[in-house]
Amino acid sequence: MSDDSPFDPDLGSPLARGLLSRRTMLAGIGAAGLATMLSACGTKGTASKANPSAQAAADKSDTEKVVNWSNWPEYIDVDDKTKTHPTLLAFAKQTGIKVNYTEDYNDNDEFFAKVQPQLGASADTGRDVWCSTDWMVAKLVRLNWVQKLDKANIPNAVNLQDTLKNVEFDPGRQFSLPWQSGFTGIGYNPKATGGKKIESLDQLFHDPAIKGRVTLLTEMRDTVGLTLLAMGKDPANFTDADFYAAIKELTTVKESGQLKGFTGNEYGKGLASGDIAACMAWTGDVVQLKADNPSLGYVLPSTGHMIWSDNFVIPNKAQHKKNAELLINYYYDPKVMATVVDYVNYISVVKGAKEILVKSDPTVADNSLIFPSDAVLAKAHVFRGLTEAEETKYNKAFQALTTGG
Repeated sequence: MSDDSPFDPDLGSPLARGLLSRRTMLAGIGAAGLATMLSACGTKGTASKANPSAQAAADKSDTEKVVNWSNWPEYIDVDDKTKTHPTLLAFAKQTGIKVNYTEDYNDNDEFFAKVQPQLGASADTGRDVWCSTDWMVAKLVRLNWVQKLDKANIPNAVNLQDTLKNVEFDPGRQFSLPWQSGFTGIGYNPKATGGKKIESLDQLFHDPAIKGRVTLLTEMRDTVGLTLLAMGKDPANFTDADFYAAIKELTTVKESGQLKGFTGNEYGKGLASGDIAACMAWTGDVVQLKADNPSLGYVLPSTGHMIWSDNFVIPNKAQHKKNAELLINYYYDPKVMATVVDYVNYISVVKGAKEILVKSDPTVADNSLIFPSDAVLAKAHVFRGLTEAEETKYNKAFQALTTGG
């Protein structure tokens, strides 16, 4: 693959059950939904403002062998016969710690609203750990509402993929460790494009053959991020002028009549039917759609694509912090993470998982969307962390674009 060629992955091999269900939950929330802020740069963060004495509770881990974990639906291994989670049962057997696993994280902002009253009052949320998308981690760190991880309890953290070790919103991974990752690129229906591959944003934005049948995403960080990349800008390091130049470009595209509209993952039905010829799309959605319509295409543009992660964090006043850290450590064992990845089929964040799956499930191990090459990862980009003021003004500008308001 040359540096100037788009990456057209083989999505023909069936990926597992969790992809669409998990991504659907994220996509349905619109512009406040999934964001992509994972960054390999070491920009100074806000961690130094944290006050550990105000964050920690008396840890009951040694006397209460329990940990309360909130996560997204369909985002962990499942025994289809018993409807249990084998890795959670194995953790309990290995450590004596019972996991109260709750799939109540359907939406970053919705979940934030659930826990905000307790966090704002320096009270226990009833949860010891949960998995937030990058931009929400940035917000939680900025508010000093999550605790530093005690890496002495997480020795397996050394298995974290190198590209994820030092992120802009959490330098040195003091407050967070990734759970799973994924990509954002372009989906297209060859039957609706006249057999043409749509491999770039230039085509998506300007090709007359698909005029009026293009959709972009209601998630600001994906749509603006891909646009910045097409303009030669880095979504992890841009200025106000760059952002508004991207909004201007998107406005021009919208006013030209090229767009059918902005969507969450409801683009799926239209893409499959051909009502949508091409769109910005999340990998998992297209993988699932291809199960019924193998002709659908998916490309990671040569100008770069977006990457996102969901991350373990431990909230202030968690009652079982050590147990939560032992849980995180357990999932950073390559054998354990291989079991999860084999089921959910997201990008593995743990080194060594691929080598295990090469033997146990080579189809998954060979899938370039689960274990991307260095070349593909080198073109994966992130949307930088925003200040509160930036988040407010950028969301306002993007909302005006998507709604016309």
